Amino acid sequence: MFVYQMYYYRYDNAEVSCCYKYLMFTYNIVFWLAGVVFIAVGFWAWSEKGILLDLTQVTRLHGLDPVWLLLLVGAVTFILGFAGCVGALRENICLLKFFSGVIGLIFFVELAVAVLAVVFQSQVREWINGFFLANVKAYRDDIDLQNLIDSLQRTNHCCGAQEPDDWDVNVYFSCKGTHQSREKCGVPFSCCVADPADSVLNTQCGYDVRNKDKAEWQDHIYVKGCIAALEDWLPANLYTLATVFVVISLLQVVGIYLARSLISDIQKVRLSY
Repeated sequence: MFVYQMYYYRYDNAEVSCCYKYLMFTYNIVFWLAGVVFIAVGFWAWSEKGILLDLTQVTRLHGLDPVWLLLLVGAVTFILGFAGCVGALRENICLLKFFSGVIGLIFFVELAVAVLAVVFQSQVREWINGFFLANVKAYRDDIDLQNLIDSLQRTNHCCGAQEPDDWDVNVYFSCKGTHQSREKCGVPFSCCVADPADSVLNTQCGYDVRNKDKAEWQDHIYVKGCIAALEDWLPANLYTLATVFVVISLLQVVGIYLARSLISDIQKVRLSY
């Protein structure tokens, strides 16, 4: 009689919480759908550039193809969302542990990167400078990379990594050598100081500008480097960045909490049988 009562008590109280289960499902369906969208947009961008017809083009780019970043984020988001959704609906402990483990790993990697970026500021600055120059060199290799650099320079009113002369690393804009590029000793149009009177974008405004005396540059182009512009932007937007980081961290912690709570409930139910 005592054994029967103990068995009945454990069965009656050990149940999988519907609240945790469907909150976990809803939480992950958003990520799963976002992953699908990211991947679809990434492949659409590749199809527009003809990469899907010739995959060897991927290896020819020496700078960053933004589509790679989009596909990576999409793939990770899709896999995690799928694991969380199926794990919650099927009460699969392995999938839920995979989900919570990867989310926890991502959280600690983000935290470690933030700490290292603060501690090793000079090394991070050098790495960003080298990374930017590598992409300046590959500016004409990929239309998405080109648009990304143009957007960065126009938004932040900057040109090059440290100065406009950084465009010498690009074969089309370099003042060195005997090449006959029309853009020689120039800069992209995104470096040009915008004229409010111009209703049509002048994409040739940067031609030959670096042939002029440096004292005249500021009348035509931005002379501040994008690394310096980034350093000026960070302190002014520190609270915004901190808020974004806290929100993302809280979402990750909530996901881990829901997954671990659901795992605990599932294990209790299985032990009750």
